[in-house]
Amino acid sequence: MMTWSTTDIPRLPIDHDGTPVRVHDTASGDLVPVGGQDGTARLYVCGITPYDATHLGHAATYVTFDVLQRAWRDAGLAVTYVQNVTDVDEPLLERAERDGLDWRELASREISLFFEDMEALRVLPPDHYIGAVEGIPDDVSAVERLLEDGTAYLLPVPEGEQVAEGASGQDVYLDLSTQPSFGAVSGWTREQMMEVFADRGGDPGRAGKRDPLDPLLWRSGREGEPHWDGGSLGQGRPGWHIECSTIAQRYLGPGFDVQGGGTDLVFPHHEMSAVQAAALCGDDCFARAYVHQAMVGLDGEKMSKSKGNLVLVSKLRAAGVDPMVIRLALLSQHYRSEWQWTDQILREADDRLELWRRASDMAANESVTDLGRDTVRRLRERLADDLDTPGALDAVDDWATTVAAGEPASGLVPQAVDALLGVQL
Repeated sequence: MMTWSTTDIPRLPIDHDGTPVRVHDTASGDLVPVGGQDGTARLYVCGITPYDATHLGHAATYVTFDVLQRAWRDAGLAVTYVQNVTDVDEPLLERAERDGLDWRELASREISLFFEDMEALRVLPPDHYIGAVEGIPDDVSAVERLLEDGTAYLLPVPEGEQVAEGASGQDVYLDLSTQPSFGAVSGWTREQMMEVFADRGGDPGRAGKRDPLDPLLWRSGREGEPHWDGGSLGQGRPGWHIECSTIAQRYLGPGFDVQGGGTDLVFPHHEMSAVQAAALCGDDCFARAYVHQAMVGLDGEKMSKSKGNLVLVSKLRAAGVDPMVIRLALLSQHYRSEWQWTDQILREADDRLELWRRASDMAANESVTDLGRDTVRRLRERLADDLDTPGALDAVDDWATTVAAGEPASGLVPQAVDALLGVQL
């Protein structure tokens, strides 16, 4: 699938000192260095289910991992970035039915709007942008292997549900009792898992499952639902988690550096994606680190499509808000801290951008001053320390304030702000 347009990244004339980026790994609870093995870095970030527009919780996630990409690229690493889009799933089908639309039309419309938002925010596009539908052949092969290995099992479609022509009438589930690594990503107790599983796409009440938490691998085709050729599985479609297991393996290979997404994906999605990959190729074949963006709230609640309490990037842009102001508002919050969106945060970002742009207008493009070198060093240090974007913004604030007071301005800093923070001055 095509992705959105890219933007050029300035190459800074000051060499990187080789300090690796360290991030918080959800699985271990530690700060760990990521990227740099053999001069490469491999990143997978879970994409949207395209049944509504990009809200600020989405934008915060993609800006966070954009900064990680930029820090890696500044260090001279060859980055491979993969993102999926869940272009067929129950929420999409339900919204399309509610609105009287073909689900493909709805998905196409929202994907296009997502691209516009990402381009406006200057988020670097993935090297591979893969739809769930596009990945179905790999899902089929994977599920067939799991059945052959005895790590998956068949379960008849419940009585009363009409099976589509060509479907086997049997769904396929992973048997978690065969997977000793289950739970290693989240570290959650079984009680914690059960508390959210149904609300996050699971079916713990499905009769006949060996364990209520067993994830669906293949849904046998039902009448009135989209379905595809599943080889020996019959007509149907994949479960949610298997798409990321197989896409990551195909486009990044085993032991890639970072699996990213929001904290609402820790369980079940990232847990299940990892355990399914382990069932296919061993415990070390998925991500080395799991990095999660904290939730963004509005009026005291998590911002989410299901709640409808959304601040949409597209509506802010339509109201005339500079996308760089939106980006700075997001960067002003550390990715691991939950926070509430307010108009005050937006106003502060607007003031900050005005200050920075005034200082940039005073900069001599070819000059490299001690202040400029020190600012770039501070920027790199802050981003290498668990993507400390608030600290990075403080470094640029100090530069801009000093320039406003009469210090000669280096053109190096606007380049660094563009290259490392993605903010165009």
